[in-house]
Amino acid sequence: MKFTSKSPEETLNLGYRFGKKLKSGAVVALIGELGTGKTLFTKGIARALGVKEYEYVNSPSFVIVKEYKPKKKIPLYHFDLYRLESGHDLDTIGYEEYFYSNGITVIEWADRAMDILPEKHISVKFKHSGKNKRRITIEK
Repeated sequence: MKFTSKSPEETLNLGYRFGKKLKSGAVVALIGELGTGKTLFTKGIARALGVKEYEYVNSPSFVIVKEYKPKKKIPLYHFDLYRLESGHDLDTIGYEEYFYSNGITVIEWADRAMDILPEKHISVKFKHSGKNKRRITIEK
């Protein structure tokens, strides 16, 4: 599925609609350049999952992963692999416990860890398409 976002609000809302359809255990691989909307899309997912302060969701590029556990809802595990060279840099944090859990795992810069992602994951690709436009492609 292909979408064009013309504003940050549209990207957030697309993430929200997408997040509403996610099932427990889903792994979402976000791929795209800096500033293409990966974090905004993740905020939308967080909102859909019931994260109360979803607007404060930000890229965990220095801590690698942040956990959001809404009351009586599916937890969100938000990874940012920007500072890593390969997926194997995650071996020390036990990434398998997140990837193969009942939560929803969203991974920014997932192209740096394609070798360790579960076979069944959803890829979401972001690309600049003009001043404020983004092309967003969702592939299962």
